[in-house]
This record gives sequence, C-alpha cells and structure tokens, in this order.
Amino acid sequence: MASASVKDVAALAQVSVGTVSNVLNRPEIVAPETVERVMSAMQKLSYVRNEAARQLRLGHSQALGLVTLSGGNPFFTDLATAAEDAAADAGYSVIVGNSNESTTRESGYLNLFEELRVRGVLLSPVGDPARRLRQLRDRGIAAVLVDRVSSDDSFSSVSVDDVAGGALAAAHLIRSGRTRLAFVGGPLQIRQVSDRLAGTRQEVEKHPGVSLEVVPVDALTVLEGRRAGEELVQRSANRRPDAVFAANDLIAVGLLQGLFINGRIRIPEDISLVGYDDIMFASASVVPLTSIRQPSALIGRTGVEILIEEAQDPDLEPRHVLYQPELVVRGSSSADAAE
Repeated sequence: MASASVKDVAALAQVSVGTVSNVLNRPEIVAPETVERVMSAMQKLSYVRNEAARQLRLGHSQALGLVTLSGGNPFFTDLATAAEDAAADAGYSVIVGNSNESTTRESGYLNLFEELRVRGVLLSPVGDPARRLRQLRDRGIAAVLVDRVSSDDSFSSVSVDDVAGGALAAAHLIRSGRTRLAFVGGPLQIRQVSDRLAGTRQEVEKHPGVSLEVVPVDALTVLEGRRAGEELVQRSANRRPDAVFAANDLIAVGLLQGLFINGRIRIPEDISLVGYDDIMFASASVVPLTSIRQPSALIGRTGVEILIEEAQDPDLEPRHVLYQPELVVRGSSSADAAE
C-alpha cells in the first residue's frame, strides 16, 4: 500500500495543502481546532512526514552529529548524554558515532553527517581534522571540537588543559615520595595522550633524581592496560616503576588487574597509580582509583550550545573554552598525599 501524502491528509481534513504544511512546521499560526482536525487525519491515514524531502527544502536538518573518540569510555558516554540533553532543550536531536580511534571510521561518520545535512558536528578527533571541517563549514555545516583544541584556532573548541592534568598527576606522585615514574598510554598521535605525557615530562624535569619511562599501548582500553600491567609484573623489583600515571581510567583499571594477577604487587605500597577522567568506575574499583577529573557533562553541554549558536550565525568568531582538571585522591596513591 502506498504511503499517505500531504494531499491525502488535506483532503480528509478538508483543508488546503498549505494548511497541512503549516500544521507540520508552524502550528502556532493555525487555529487549534484546525490543528486537531489535521492531526486526526494524519493518525487515521498513518501519515509519516518525509523528513528527507523537508531537509532538501530547508537545506539542513534539525539534527547534530557527534563523533566520539571511544564509545567504550564512560567519559564519552557522559559527554554524549549531556550533549543530547542540551540539544533537546534547543529543539535538536543528536546522532552519535564512535570512531574507535580510527581515522577511517571518523571520516566515514563525517561523510554520513554531510549527506544527512546536519546543522553542525561535534568532534573529538583522532588526528587533525581541520581540512575536512573546513569543507563541512563551506557547505553550511558548523563544527566544534570537544576534548581537543583546534590546531590553528580556526574552529571553536571545548576541552580540558591536558598538559596541566599530566603535570598535576606527576606532581602528586612525586610529592608522595615516588621517584621512578612510568606513563602508560597510546597511541601517542592522539593529542589528548601526547598532551598528558607532555605535562608529565614537564613536571618530572623540575625534580632531579626523578625518572620517567614511557610504556606505549595500542589503545586506550582495559585490555591494553592489563597487558601493560602483566609486563610490569614480570620485571625485577629494581627495574619496576614505583608509580604509574595512566593516560585514562580504563588503562588504569586494566593495570590494576594486571598488577594484581599474581598477588605480589601491592597498590599503593609497591606501585602508586593515577588514572585520568574520573569515570564512575574509578571510585568503585578493587582499589579506589586516584584520578584526574574532567567535567565531561559540562564539555558536552557547552559544546552543543556553541555549535547551535554558530549554526545560526556562521559569522561568529571561534571560541575556545578551556577547563582546568582536578586531582581526586583515592586509595591507589599514597594515603599521606591526600589533599
């Protein structure tokens, strides 16, 4: 059976096609009894609006696109939820994609969002997306970076000072008396990871006698953290770090699992451990995890607010919101360093 058309609805409701269009798009200008009659006709005919055709007429949809770096990381889940709430408050919906740290998948989602004519895109990028985002902007699609700053300041961004976060973690470990630090994270081409490492290095260089080892991993996952922890357990005590800063909490949770695997490593007595993000599982892990907190919900909401403003006024100058991270001390680092 063919789908009902606007003409069918108009005929049943005994109104013009233009009136049906107004009910769909500007109901406030139509008499309430007419709106009720048209809506009743739509229900009887099981009418479904042709959203694709509507988007073609308008040149855009009422949807926003969001590409997160890792769908498995609760940090991005919280960010996406806040973004959806902020968008809904403004009359928009959000289509969420997960790049899973893949530039290919990231590109695929950006292509899809362009085809769907979204009003704007929020992106937590894998690499440097400036060229692709300029193409989107030239086609009338606004773009805002989240959890990252723009490499050339040409796009608005909402992020956390990850260099400061890395320094905060290292300073906490050094104050607690640790001298052999390790940074576990990767891939290093992810800007957030490299910035956290840079902050750690800056702080370590301020303290003679303190060393830093980089233990690279292939992904920001629990599995990769566990693998790194199992490798550290195999080392002799004098070759093992006495403190580890993990690039995110998922890696830190995996490290806890790997270090505990044979019961010989005590946290924090033998190895003090700090993560990053302060996800909900951080406080509930087998040893409550010290972490660098990011305001994930605030990042998502602010990103959407800026994106909608730029979609409505493309001439706005780019803005850069940079939040400061916060150290949250728990049992995985020395108790006497609590602050």
